[in-house]
Amino acid sequence: MTEIVRSNFQNHPFHLVSPSPWPFNTSFSLFTLTISGALAMHTFSNAYNVFYSAFLLVVFSMAFWFRDIISETFLGNHTLAVQKGLNLVHLFIVSEALFFLAIFWAFFHSALTPTIELGAQWPPAGIEPVNPFELPLLNTVWILLSSGATVTFSHHSLIQGKRSGALYGSIATIILAVIFTGLQALEYSVSSFTISDGVFGTCFFFGTGFHGLHVMVGSAFLSVALWRILSYHLTDNHHLGFEGGILYWHFVDVVWLVLYVSMYYWGS
Repeated sequence: MTEIVRSNFQNHPFHLVSPSPWPFNTSFSLFTLTISGALAMHTFSNAYNVFYSAFLLVVFSMAFWFRDIISETFLGNHTLAVQKGLNLVHLFIVSEALFFLAIFWAFFHSALTPTIELGAQWPPAGIEPVNPFELPLLNTVWILLSSGATVTFSHHSLIQGKRSGALYGSIATIILAVIFTGLQALEYSVSSFTISDGVFGTCFFFGTGFHGLHVMVGSAFLSVALWRILSYHLTDNHHLGFEGGILYWHFVDVVWLVLYVSMYYWGS
């Protein structure tokens, strides 16, 4: 009976994913990460220990999940029909866009009609916003937008069969991403306000902080793609995972532009 079922599967280009523990492990780890993070922010005892443990579980679960997906590629399971189905990453990016839309909605709801509690002005009284023409402008033009150019260069080099260009472009993108994350952390450390300073601080740090989290996730995607380019896994016509990471990175670029114009420039 098993052989009959297998032979039927071979008559079409699709395949059934093998039973895997990693989706459940990743979901459970992310849930634990969220809960422990919220408890840590409210100074619950040992919450940070659980938070760090959950973060490591997320990293390990994703690493093993990526490993299994890569092995499916070498087994020939990722046919053209399967790759078209995997393009649903666009829906994931749409959901992320709606997430950031909610953040911008909260920001402009308070910014366009500041209440009496905010001093009827924006930014609220007592808040000294970040100068948009200093570190944020550097992060915008020279770092993040440049990384969009380098990752595009890497993609086109891979399509054209130029391995060196694909490698150098990916390395440059990851370096710029690390610099951006470091400068963002520096900006937080010297900021004159915190996330607890009213609606301005909440929206600012929530929006830029989650964008920074997306930058780190995108950096992980591109790092895996770089390793696969180094290992000769990706070809000029079979690099769907790399394309997904590039699309995600361009989404991160666009979100940052909106963040810069609205929260840094207009909001100040």
